[in-house]
Amino acid sequence: MSDIRELTPEEIKSFLAAHNEKPFRTRQVFEWLWKKQGASFDEMSDIPKACRELLKNHFTFNKSVPTKIQESSDGTVKIGFLLHDGGMVEGVLIPSGERFTACVSSQLGCPLACVFCATGKLGFTRNLSAGEIYDQAAYLNKLAIERTNSEAGLSNIVYMGMGEPMLNYGNVKRSIDLITSADGMGMSPQRITISSVGIPKMIKQIADDEMKCHFALSLHSAGNETRNRLVPYNLRHPVEDLREALKYYYKKTGKRFTIEYILFRDVNDDLVNARELAAFCRNFPVKVNLLEYNVVDGTGLQKSSPERMKIFAEFLEKKNMVVNIRKSRGKDIDAACGQLAGKINNEITRYGKQTFYSFRQHRGCGGKENFHRQHSG
Repeated sequence: MSDIRELTPEEIKSFLAAHNEKPFRTRQVFEWLWKKQGASFDEMSDIPKACRELLKNHFTFNKSVPTKIQESSDGTVKIGFLLHDGGMVEGVLIPSGERFTACVSSQLGCPLACVFCATGKLGFTRNLSAGEIYDQAAYLNKLAIERTNSEAGLSNIVYMGMGEPMLNYGNVKRSIDLITSADGMGMSPQRITISSVGIPKMIKQIADDEMKCHFALSLHSAGNETRNRLVPYNLRHPVEDLREALKYYYKKTGKRFTIEYILFRDVNDDLVNARELAAFCRNFPVKVNLLEYNVVDGTGLQKSSPERMKIFAEFLEKKNMVVNIRKSRGKDIDAACGQLAGKINNEITRYGKQTFYSFRQHRGCGGKENFHRQHSG
């Protein structure tokens, strides 16, 4: 059976009409799937039981369940979401005053194997569905509302979690459509950012599709030799290909984008690299975020010192560039992307699928915490 959340409203309408259900049922079902964030057909309380049974007999309901919460002393919250097939992905809630940013995953693992990234060590299993991406955003939005005691919810959503969003473009695009829809979260696309290591043809694609969300490039070096080491995908599409795609993006959209640049000690944090970055950025208007590295064991990489980060930033600012230094968050938890998911995936493997399926029956955080109390140590 197919997952009902993969269906469009038109497909749901056609199915219901073929079974002599009234047209307004389509709206009711769609609201339960997205706006009300139902987790099963049985929860659709304003839909007759016979209709619910009809749906149950023809479709699955593949909801992602929050299974593990880690909270840092700085307020950052990392959530492990258990998928219907036993995989685990991560979402992160990052507070800044009264504002909250959600970081969501787009793939289970990642095929690009960037050397500094914990997700890259997990390998690649599959793309996430639009619904699995939406579940992360919706749950993190709920968490933000609970923490502020207001209806404000998330200020921003960033596709910067596990996986490369551009390699799952169709589902990422549909998830954004759902998040921004009045039938979903009703969020402005101007508050959403897609972050990518840079797939040239897909950078052009989002420009051609006139997507209203923002774009961020995870660059980390503007020189091919260093970037080849950090981002192996650069061997296929070097910096020159990226530059041309970004020129196209800016010409087509007229929008400034962001360059994300993690500073690694004695790798890309000297003035030679700063000059290369400044020269690269002369081709288009950009904002540069210099990021402190969350160290991942086994990579051999370390974070740059505050002094070198400051010198790097000041050099760029003297070139009239817009620069922000972003300190790492959640240092006292599994902060780096992929670390928490890797741990929990190992737990599931260790205790077997029978335990996993038993655990899946417990919805919400109560069930998941019981799981970890019973199977820790």
